[in-house]
Amino acid sequence: MIKLMKQLFPFNRSLTGEGTLKTLKVIQKILPKLKIKNIKSGEKVFDWIVPDEWNVKEAYIQFKKKKIIDFKNNNLHLVSYSVPIKKKLNFSILKKKLYFLKKQPDAIPYVTSYYNKDWGFCLTYKNYLKLNKKGKYKIFINSTLKKGKLNYGEILIKGKSDKEIFLNTYICHPSMANNELSGPCVLTNLVKWIQKRDNKYSYRILYAPETIGAIINIKRNKKKLKKVIDAFNFNCL
Repeated sequence: MIKLMKQLFPFNRSLTGEGTLKTLKVIQKILPKLKIKNIKSGEKVFDWIVPDEWNVKEAYIQFKKKKIIDFKNNNLHLVSYSVPIKKKLNFSILKKKLYFLKKQPDAIPYVTSYYNKDWGFCLTYKNYLKLNKKGKYKIFINSTLKKGKLNYGEILIKGKSDKEIFLNTYICHPSMANNELSGPCVLTNLVKWIQKRDNKYSYRILYAPETIGAIINIKRNKKKLKKVIDAFNFNCL
């Protein structure tokens, strides 16, 4: 599980994008029966809309030719779903787009803007206090937000009964070990064990982005979900 976590940790996961798909493909090598499914951007799911696909090539804040915040060093530095931007800003304006935690001065917070077109950067409070209050900062985000796909993974392990145990975990957070990767890594190894057993019940396993993935599953599997007699979510393990 630790080996798998180390492999998946660097990927820039979000609701959509290359990092999330790469994560599913790595898990699929361990669990070949995993079916990677998708739904197109813009599709209506009850009263939700599947978002555009988001990918990032580069993102940083630069001051006097030095990159002081760089997405390449830690993908938590960039607010998830940040729109592309290239401009110079005074600190008085830039600080409104910076996120930190005073009570956890060494931590880079995880911030998202999934359904609002916005941008921002995250940093430790200690580094925020070191920022120069004068001069201009260069802001550069090379990201894309366009029509694409939201990917998720599903496995059905059939037992003697068609009644199902439903197991779910999230694959939408970037480099965080506990609130993300602990779930997929524990569940993946549990599924390996379940596959070797002679099971009384069937097991349906879902790897999907948080909230929107669950809603997609409910819409697409309404009839199948009637067979579910128990369900577990794997998160923060």
